[in-house]
Amino acid sequence: GCAVGPDYVVPYHVLPDNWHSPAPEITSADSETQALADWWKNLGDPQLTSLVERAVGNNLDLKQAWARVKQAKASRGMVMADMAPSITTGGSGSSNWSNDPLAGNQPKRTYSTSLDASWEIDIFGGTKRSIEAAQADYEAVQENLHDVLVSLASEVAMNYVQLRTYQKRLALAEDNLKLQSQALQLTIWKNETGLVSSFDVELARYSLESTRSSIPGLQSSLAETKNRLAVLLAEWPGSLENELSDPAPIPVGTLQIAVGLPANLLRRRPDVRRTERELAAQTARIGKAESELYPKLTLNGSLGYKADTLGSLMSPANLATTLGASLLWKFFQGGALRENIKVQNALQEQALAEYEITVLEALEEVENALMALAKENERRVSLGRAARSSEQTLQMALQQYESGTVDFTKVLETQQALASFQDKLADSEGTMTLNLISLYKALGGGWSPDEAVYDEDLLF
Repeated sequence: GCAVGPDYVVPYHVLPDNWHSPAPEITSADSETQALADWWKNLGDPQLTSLVERAVGNNLDLKQAWARVKQAKASRGMVMADMAPSITTGGSGSSNWSNDPLAGNQPKRTYSTSLDASWEIDIFGGTKRSIEAAQADYEAVQENLHDVLVSLASEVAMNYVQLRTYQKRLALAEDNLKLQSQALQLTIWKNETGLVSSFDVELARYSLESTRSSIPGLQSSLAETKNRLAVLLAEWPGSLENELSDPAPIPVGTLQIAVGLPANLLRRRPDVRRTERELAAQTARIGKAESELYPKLTLNGSLGYKADTLGSLMSPANLATTLGASLLWKFFQGGALRENIKVQNALQEQALAEYEITVLEALEEVENALMALAKENERRVSLGRAARSSEQTLQMALQQYESGTVDFTKVLETQQALASFQDKLADSEGTMTLNLISLYKALGGGWSPDEAVYDEDLLF
């Protein structure tokens, strides 16, 4: 039969030819599938690679998403079964007693067995549209699985980079604490010799304790990050303490990223692919709703035996067959069927809007990630220069203070400037890598579209 309702057509988008945000340091060459599929390897950190691979194997959110895929596949199979005939078999036996005195007290027994079949002919394609919708739903759930993969890889990497950033900031704070402790001892010695007043001593102690107060917060954030990584790997919080206790450098990636063209996002981003499949499913449901306006034809058949004794049940003389057809037409439903069609059309409009919103937001995320990466790189370079200058300034201020040419206020200012610039520089180095990870995620990295395989075992 024919399938009523609209045939689905993938929405056409005229996307920009190039990205607006890339800076000269970032290339916009065509993206490489494998480079984006396992982008974390580009950061050159074996520990990070190990954590991501373990998360992919154990993460509970990923297992939950995979279970949804199996559920959607089974649901699709249930809908596809409607295309096949329904066959049932059974048997029965009964005894009846009569109140008629002439019949005596002997019961009348009846035995029967039958094989029954029915098949609804899909004249107007309602079942076909239901299968189309179930297939698209199944594909959408698969895309959701891919989306979880993308998010999982980026979340593991981001937490790992934050962990290494906290470790570096903590080490810098402890180093500055030692330097400020030495400065405090210097002021105490000069105060005891009468060269300076106790005011310098208190200033030095104030600076020391200020730095010391920042350490517990860093330690707490470090512990929270380790716990988060453990949970992402489906392990107990605290289980990674020994594995990640030794500080290591913040992973650094190259800025030469093959971001490809905007049109590539329609193929790479799982969330875009998912909403497109959801739109396809909803389009098919319009046809299913429209098919309810038309008659349904069902073929029925039965093959069975009926006898008064069990021994003669299978005798050819007791064979009975029937063959027929039935036509059912919901002629009047008070307008409910046409209202349902309007509902399905409105849902399709919502699905189309959701798809278009997802495309726009995907473009926005990439543009923002490109800009953030470029500008953070400029900030990191400036902070590096400032940190080097403040370190030299502190050495000169300490020499001048020891010789008595400047007061301790100058030393305090340079100490605080050095500590601030070093901490900001470490934070900026971490933010650079975090922005790089955000760009990989925005590009849909973390899986390969070439590996997406949909079952095509449809019956029509």
